Amino acid sequence: MDVDTGLLPAFARGCAVLGSGGGGPVAIARAAALQALADHGPVRVVQAAELDPSMLVMPIGTAGSTAVMAERVGGVNEAAYLRDKIEELYGARVGAVMASEIGGANGCLAVAWAARIGLPLVDADGMSRAFPRMDQTVMQLRGIAPTPAVVCDERGRTLVIDHVTGAWLERLVRASLEAFGGQVATSEYVLRGDQVAGATALGSVTRAVRLGTSLPEPLVTGKVAEAAGSILIEGLGPDQGRLVRVEAGSEYLAVIEDGVPLAAVPDVIALLDTRSGEVVQTDQVKYGLRVRVLRVPCDPVWHTPEGLRLAGPSAFGLTGLPAPARPGDAS
Repeated sequence: MDVDTGLLPAFARGCAVLGSGGGGPVAIARAAALQALADHGPVRVVQAAELDPSMLVMPIGTAGSTAVMAERVGGVNEAAYLRDKIEELYGARVGAVMASEIGGANGCLAVAWAARIGLPLVDADGMSRAFPRMDQTVMQLRGIAPTPAVVCDERGRTLVIDHVTGAWLERLVRASLEAFGGQVATSEYVLRGDQVAGATALGSVTRAVRLGTSLPEPLVTGKVAEAAGSILIEGLGPDQGRLVRVEAGSEYLAVIEDGVPLAAVPDVIALLDTRSGEVVQTDQVKYGLRVRVLRVPCDPVWHTPEGLRLAGPSAFGLTGLPAPARPGDAS
């Protein structure tokens, strides 16, 4: 499969859904990817089994404020700066890139940057969705070293972080954001080709395309009745009479009805505007908005005990939440 300008809209919509209400503004990243594909041609998507075992696979993405991302578009050379420094640090060539997180803007930016440096994009990512922390990755669960990691901006100003845990990497990158103006390009948890199959969320690119083409049935369709603190949604149409609460942080965290969770992190929760069909981010929710609430299953690794400790409800401060009922997982 190639990601070209024709496939990009479906892919971008799938990335927006997998953002679970966060992950940054997809519209801007989609525009960057569209320009890169127009300038450099389609991006080849490769499977883990096709990778040279010894090549470097470079996860790529951004960290920082989504509000800054909406105002500061960035440049076109970040991926080249990251690649050059990663090759210097690891003493090997980068043969492919991978989205650090498929959800939100980073999924589309991976396409844009793969096109600009002429490398294939691996059909995998580190999260199977968007998470707020850099260490909430399958690579962390599988024992892949997070460093040496590279942080840079569009001017090529570069910071190398080494000899730290994933939690410390997150802390140091966040501390650097003020100096970088609130946004950075990053590469961390660099892999060898033979590590990808066992240490990532596989099939992420094809899954995003599939989601962008055909979405699951909603848990509920209704109107936002309250958007201060918890989000309350009053059912409309066939869902008249239902009242559903959505808990949110930087992403949507849980959907609860009559005290029973219908969905909860680490699975993806997405709100779609029923009129425009666009994905609604957490900071866009307002009174009166008509929405469909979707649940999309995450990679099964996140429902293991280790995965739930790192990215389950308790990791986001939702304690005592029973496991939601798990309907047929059609993604």
